[in-house]
Amino acid sequence: MKNSDKISRKELIRLLNEDLAREYQAIIAYTVYSQTMKGAKYKAIADELKKHAAEELKHAILIAKQVDYLNGTPVTEPKKVKMSDKPDDMLRFDLDNEAETIKNYRQRIRQAEAMGEFAISEVLREIIKEEQDHLTELADALGIDCPEIKG
Repeated sequence: MKNSDKISRKELIRLLNEDLAREYQAIIAYTVYSQTMKGAKYKAIADELKKHAAEELKHAILIAKQVDYLNGTPVTEPKKVKMSDKPDDMLRFDLDNEAETIKNYRQRIRQAEAMGEFAISEVLREIIKEEQDHLTELADALGIDCPEIKG
């Protein structure tokens, strides 16, 4: 554990709210992308993105619950969703967002544990499992290796 992992409760609330805004972004992106991808090549991928949207909603609810547990107020605004008319761009946007989310949740786990908030870290570990699955599926759809996530 690094010194930078020791943060205040208020700071953890702020960071979890950033994570929550990213989950909202993912819900919107997966929903819109799944409906706007064109071409037979993307039919199965679009169906998978619909499933991802539902899983991201579960994540958002779990994160909002942790913010409330810490006596914070969950945010209501998503991070900005990138748009493109090219399916591969959409998949790349999702891949990048999943990698960022995993990186942030890894840090959040360390921070929560440094505060003695082990239940929060366990919730985040469960979320990371699905986020890594999303990352793998997106990389497969793009025909690339999973990106290395540092942090």
